[in-house]
This record gives sequence, structure tokens and C-alpha cells, in this order.
Amino acid sequence: MTTVPADAESVTGSTVAVVRRGLAAIPEIRDGLALTIVLALLGGVGRLAVPVLIQQLIDRGLSTGHIDAGQLLRLGALAAVAVLGTALVNWAGLLRLAVASERALFGLRVRAFVHVHRLSVAYHSAETRGKLVSRVTSDVETLSQFLQWGGIAWVVNGAIMLAALAGMAYYDIWLTLVTVALTVPLLVLIRVLAGRLGAAYSAVRGRVADLLTVTSETIQGAAVVRAYGITAPSLRRTAATIHRWRDAKTRAGYLGGVLLSLADLFAVIIVVGVVAVGLAIGPSTGHSAGELVAFILLVTLFLAPIAEFTQVIDFTQNAVAGWRRVLALLDIVEDVAEPVDGRQLPAGPPAVVVENVSFGYPDAGTTLTDVSFEVPAGRQVVLVGATGSGKTTLTKLIARLADPDRGRILIGGVDVREVATESLRSRLVVVPQEPFLFDTTVEENVRYGRPSATRAEIEHAFHELGAGAFLANLPGGLDTPVGQRGESLSAGERQLVALARAHLADPACLILDEATSAVDPRIELTLVEALRRLTAGRTSVTVAHRLAAAERADEVIVLDDGRLVERGRHDELVAAGGVYAGLYHSWRRATVDGAVA
Repeated sequence: MTTVPADAESVTGSTVAVVRRGLAAIPEIRDGLALTIVLALLGGVGRLAVPVLIQQLIDRGLSTGHIDAGQLLRLGALAAVAVLGTALVNWAGLLRLAVASERALFGLRVRAFVHVHRLSVAYHSAETRGKLVSRVTSDVETLSQFLQWGGIAWVVNGAIMLAALAGMAYYDIWLTLVTVALTVPLLVLIRVLAGRLGAAYSAVRGRVADLLTVTSETIQGAAVVRAYGITAPSLRRTAATIHRWRDAKTRAGYLGGVLLSLADLFAVIIVVGVVAVGLAIGPSTGHSAGELVAFILLVTLFLAPIAEFTQVIDFTQNAVAGWRRVLALLDIVEDVAEPVDGRQLPAGPPAVVVENVSFGYPDAGTTLTDVSFEVPAGRQVVLVGATGSGKTTLTKLIARLADPDRGRILIGGVDVREVATESLRSRLVVVPQEPFLFDTTVEENVRYGRPSATRAEIEHAFHELGAGAFLANLPGGLDTPVGQRGESLSAGERQLVALARAHLADPACLILDEATSAVDPRIELTLVEALRRLTAGRTSVTVAHRLAAAERADEVIVLDDGRLVERGRHDELVAAGGVYAGLYHSWRRATVDGAVA
């Protein structure tokens, strides 16, 4: 049975480990990172100018009672140059990091989006759309917010702390050690709370995905909610999801508040402690008043980033939680991978051979068991069977939207797992039972079949399918908007647009999930004729819901509970009195005989 890799929360490891893996997955952010760190260090060193200037002012002027105006002007000019230089260096570093961050996140979003589309139908059947959307959108957005401020703060504040620590050590190594010793308990508490904050934000990201899923379903199913009068149950479900998100967010906010309060408390304790120790041993240190004042200013400069780090950690843990989920998505193995040195399909309509194919969805049991048959080149074969018999799954395997658990499928004599994806998609086209139309015009939706097609070629595609009258009756012709998911058109009209798109692609092989059972009779004849013209001269495998399609097929393949139980022409199978005969007579009673009555 096909298996789906574990979900995002299975990606474990410390924050540092996740960041290390994340940087490996985003090469754009690493480009020039060393230069950014150097600029940040230079900016940190520049922050020492003010404490040094104040020390010189006190020791060379205020303490002696004689102020050398010229010397003060020179010191002031030097400090001004240092401050301006620091500002320019910081600006260059921030600009470089901001540009690199956006470029990196662009690349990450694209890679995540492409990866989602490379995963098989087995994965998509097991994962909700809301969670997938949250990975590519909101989870990546947490990284954007972090890199625009949090990531920069780590680099800049880290440089400031190192520079301040070096300046403190220059003035007095023992008072510096006292400062570090008093800071250690705060760092231990920050580490403990940061771990809990990371777990809290992982829960928040999970609740965001749940909220996107529920919201998406509720909005898309608005008509059903109103039609069945289930507004209250839907509201309760949505409210429960929002409450879970609120509780997770509240816990994360509580831990972040505790972290910030501890930082403020320890900042006061550390400054008071350093001043107390300095006063106690003051006369024996040999330091001037200016040096002691400068040291206190450097302690304040050292502590300021720690207080800010409590907010940065809040951003960081939120970002790491989102990063972990995005990395988990990228870690999912592509079970329908692009073959190395993929082969090209031969010219002309190909034969399709299904050999001993078995397949199962995760947590859904076996869907197909040891299915074998052949579709000769240029022939039309119809798959029939009760709901859940495996018809649609089999067509997805032929189109290589998933790979069989056992057995193989050959197209034109080549195993589909060895065919280059570009060749397979250009020679084989799938028209699903419910075709997906994008929220644009009829013309643009058809052009997806061949992006280089002209407007005249698109019009010609409708006429070749016998759907010229349908196109002429549209209010805007090719310029008619189809609405979201094609909702401005009827089911049959959407199917005609999808068939025109397939015809424009000019494939050698067609996989059709026929959808004529629920269409307006006004358009049904047009749709049937379009299907006939589309399949003419091409190899086709059609899932039939109305057995009228089976009457016209070269061969009928009958599936029952995932097994091939019968095959042959329509009249032969009806005469045999087996599974197909039962399906056919039931269909006749429900349609033809029911219509007469």
C-alpha cells in the first residue's frame, strides 16, 4: 500500500538544528552572510564611541576642573564620525540582509509550491488543502516577519553585546566577570522558557492550519450550509477551531510576557549588582570616575540587547515553528519522482498496457488488486463498475499521478516511470469528471492546453468539437468570465471548456472521466458529440458513468471491488449475464425506462 510520510510535526530537533537545516534549504540567505556579520560587528564597535567620549569628558575636564575646549571639539568630531560611520555600516548591513531575506523567501515559496505539485494523489488524498496552503503562505510568512526584524536583531544585537563585552573587559576584567556571572541565571531561564515557547508556537502554527482548513471548507460550502440550514453546527465547528487557536496563541503570549518581564527584572539586578561591587572595591581598582561611568554605560549597552532578545526569541520561536512545518513539507519524498534520463514516448497513438497493477491509499485499504489489460493503439476502452470499484484510481495511475504499489503500466511500450514528465504530459491528457477552471476567461482557460495558441486556434478548437454554437451563445464569447472554479458556467459547459482545452493540446492518448450523467439535456448532445470527435484517432481510456458510452466503445473493462472481473464488447457482456449485465440493466431502468414512465 502507498504510504505517506509523516506530517510536519514529525520534524524534530532544537531551534538551532532547525535553523541550520533551514539555512541549508535556503542557499540565497547564505550568500554574503559573512559580509553582513562583519558589517554588524563594525556597527557594534561603533557603539563604543559614546561611552569612551563621556569617559574622556569626565576625566579630562570635569574631574580636573579645567576644560580644554579644543580637545573636547576634537573628541566630539571623532565621536560624530564614529556615530555616522556606525549608522552607515548598520544601514548597509540591514539593507543587504533585507534584500537577501526577501530573495530567499521567494525561492522557498517557489520550491514549496513546486514540491506540492510533485507529490502523488496518495499524499493529496491524505492531507487537507488548508494545511497545504498554510505551509506555502502563512508558515513562510512567519519567516518573512522574523527575517525582516528578528534575524537582523540577532546579528546586530549579538555584535553590540560582543563589542560592549570587549569594552568592559578593557576597563576592568573582574567587574566584567561579575556582570557575566549575574547574567548567567537570566540566560538559563531564557533557554528554558524558549523551549516552552517553541512548543507553544508549534501548537499555534498547527491551529492556524486547522483554521484555514475549516474556513476554506465553510466558505466553499456556503451554498450547502444555507440549503440544509446547518449554519449553527458550522458556526460551532468554526468557533471551536478559533477557540483552540486562541488558547494556543494565549499560552504563547503568556510565556513571551514572562520572558520579557524576567529580562527587565534582571537588567535592574545586574546594574545594581555591578554598581555595588564597584563601590565596594572602588578605591582598590585604580579606576578614574570617568572609567567607572563608562563601564556602567557599557553594562547598560550590554544588557539592552538581552531585553530586546526576549522579544526576538518570541519572533524566533514562531518563525522556527513555521520553518519546521515548511521543512517537513520539503522532506516528503516525491513518490512520483522525475526519472533520470527520462525517455520520450514514440510518435503516434500509443498502446496502453496495464500489468498486474495493485494500489492502495493510506489508511483506506487496497483499491486495486492485480489488474491487467491492454488498450491497442488508437482504440477506445471504457472502464465501468460500481462506485468505489477503482475506476478513477486506475486512470490516475495510467496518467502517473501516482505509481502502483505493484505491477507496471506501459505507454507506447515504455514504463511510465521511465518516461520524461514533459513527454508524458505533452502526449497524454487527463480530463477529470469535474474539470477545474481558473477564475479568468474561457479563452485563457482553454489556452492552458497550449500556451502558444492564438485566439483563432482556440475558436477553431470549439468548432472542431462541434461546440461552435455553445461558444456563440456565451454572453462574451471567448471573453466570458467563468468565475471561481468555473461556477459561472453549468457543469456541462465547464466540461466543454475542458474538452476544448484537451483538444488544443492535441494529445496522442486521452484519459477521460466522463461526466454526462448530471448535465443539462440542452448541452448533453453537444457534449457527447465533442467526446466522440475528441477521441477519434486517439487512444483513450474513459471512465463511464452513463453506459451509453460503453455501447460505443471498442472494449469494456469491468471492475468490481478493485479487481478486473469482465472484459469484452458491450453486446457480448450483456449476453454473458454477469456483473456488467447487472449494471447495464440497472442503468436502463434508471434512465431510459424511467424517462418513458
